[in-house]
Amino acid sequence: MAQRGQIVELRCEMPNCYCHKGRSYFEAKSTTRRLWAPSADHYPRLKADGGHLVPSNVRLAHVLCNQRDYLWRTRIRRMLEKGMALEQIAESLNTKGIPLPHGSATWTAKSVRKAYVS
Repeated sequence: MAQRGQIVELRCEMPNCYCHKGRSYFEAKSTTRRLWAPSADHYPRLKADGGHLVPSNVRLAHVLCNQRDYLWRTRIRRMLEKGMALEQIAESLNTKGIPLPHGSATWTAKSVRKAYVS
């Protein structure tokens, strides 16, 4: 918690930030959705799981980082609900050419798990 008079740096808190200007860069919010504008993310309890945007369940993110994270989670969730193993999900994501988190050459069971639970 910041002390009075202390400067607090706002940062994208997504596990994978894609902003070319860094986690601390945010565009001014406007009426049109911009890729690097601030966005509230339901975390740790997702909206799909009944989470609400309250101080104990929110993290700051860039719009694009939030969208990519959401797309991975929903796609992976659907495959898990079908009974697919993490290895099968990784193979499917690789076959479909789904973009990977930074630092990964290909989807693996470990990267699928990390993308889903982080």
